[in-house]
Amino acid sequence: MTQQQLAEKVGIKFQQIQKYETGMNRVSASRLWDIADALEVPVAFFFEGIDQAEADMPMSEGLGPKTDLLADREALELVRSYYAIPEAQRRRLFELARVLSDVA
Repeated sequence: MTQQQLAEKVGIKFQQIQKYETGMNRVSASRLWDIADALEVPVAFFFEGIDQAEADMPMSEGLGPKTDLLADREALELVRSYYAIPEAQRRRLFELARVLSDVA
């Protein structure tokens, strides 16, 4: 489904969907409900695996289970910068980050 199609189903402009996707705007609970309905998935779909991911996160990194990464200014700036990169380069950067994190 394209951003335009999702936006039409939710009843908003596709630019708003882009802002949600890049992290520019946060998704409210009611909007998340609307998006889940449009995609025909339960709201829980967006949170699958979150408990395990948090449990696997090393405490030594200062990122405990209750940490909201997007509340961290540096993390939010990194996410915004990441999505400003063209998709082809973004995929290569993602793979590089994955390799580097496996080595660390």
